[in-house]
Amino acid sequence: MQYYESEDLGRFAEVGLFRKELMDKFFEYYNAVTGEAGALSKREKALIALAISHFKQCPYCIEAYTTAAVEQGADPEQMTEAVHVAGAMAAGMALVHGVQMHNVLKHHGAM
Repeated sequence: MQYYESEDLGRFAEVGLFRKELMDKFFEYYNAVTGEAGALSKREKALIALAISHFKQCPYCIEAYTTAAVEQGADPEQMTEAVHVAGAMAAGMALVHGVQMHNVLKHHGAM
């Protein structure tokens, strides 16, 4: 058995099995944010979600938002660039914490 099964994405609502009202609130918010164009187009929202899906490494989200991006007219170059933006942001987020290392090194007189 594989850990992530593609079919499980369709079972997402089951997470609300024991507290349906909480899952309903989540879906209300989620659909309000992602479901319609606002200041951002649905294509832009799908590309953002695709990038975040890769950053957080969620195979369910990668599948869902690759599909959504294609359905909203994004091309492979746009999708790939969005993933690279996420990768660059992730690298920058890791590297900027080097400042904390420098602070500790200074504290210990090692810098």
